[in-house]
Amino acid sequence: MAHLLVLLNANAGTVLDRDAEEVRRLVADGLDGDGRTVDVQLLRGKELVRAIKASGTGAHETVIVGGGDGSVSLAVQSLEGSDKTLGILPLGTLNLLATDIGMPRDLDAAIRALREATVAEIDLATLNGRRFHTISGMGFFSQMARARETARRWKLWRFLAVAIAAIFAVRRSGRFDLEVTVDGTPHRFQAFAALLSVNRFTGPGWRRARLDEGVLELNVAEDRGGLALLKAGADMVADTWRDNPGIISLTGREIVLARPARARSWVSTDGELGREDMPLTYKIVPRALKLLIPPAADGAAKTAGTVQAPAATGELQSGSIS
Repeated sequence: MAHLLVLLNANAGTVLDRDAEEVRRLVADGLDGDGRTVDVQLLRGKELVRAIKASGTGAHETVIVGGGDGSVSLAVQSLEGSDKTLGILPLGTLNLLATDIGMPRDLDAAIRALREATVAEIDLATLNGRRFHTISGMGFFSQMARARETARRWKLWRFLAVAIAAIFAVRRSGRFDLEVTVDGTPHRFQAFAALLSVNRFTGPGWRRARLDEGVLELNVAEDRGGLALLKAGADMVADTWRDNPGIISLTGREIVLARPARARSWVSTDGELGREDMPLTYKIVPRALKLLIPPAADGAAKTAGTVQAPAATGELQSGSIS
């Protein structure tokens, strides 16, 4: 990390909770030393977007993004083909990738972790050609993201906003026909939700144990009646969903989702909600991103070593995965 470009989202939750200039100074001082050149920029809005989009060019070898999953997702797309390394300071509300790699949420601890981090190559995926790093969902999952954004605009307390978002998501969600093609093998479902992840959720609490399996996993929550829906929701919260027969898992390297008679659909990808053209074509991009990984922590995803990926047969999988 000889030359670091650090882009901090001035509107991120952690920055708003503290003095912004204090945060900028802590990051600059914490990453300085050992011959490194550190350029720390505190930006917001369009300035931040422009800076992240331009971060794939320049003399710096490493780009560190301080924000939530939206900022990280934009950086993932902007660094494509640049051979630069990405680092994450988890300063936002959602920090999916940062959580998987074991980045501390405390700012001082996160800075120390970046100083001690090593570079690893992790998998990404594409949705209709656009790269993302962790998850993409439709049905209940997309409605949850949509409702959360509405609650945010009301500027409510965070926990109250999440509760209201969940109520709105349940009211808006319904059964839909879903056509799935996994590596050429077709499947049909009556579903209320579908969630696709880059590699499998084999860690605790909807986390990935590895980031370099080289596969996509699709989890479909089938519509099996009101009581089954409530049980599926409870199992998701309790992290016992692998044993729920109403949640079907498939793995593959290319997964296509289609909804008959629907030209577009709401999709939440890495926490960002948008209307996507159908069908949704997902492809795995193995070891596509150089990422700063902090020293090993309990429960953190692994990337080193040889990984035996599941066969991409489109075979239905249910129950526990060893």
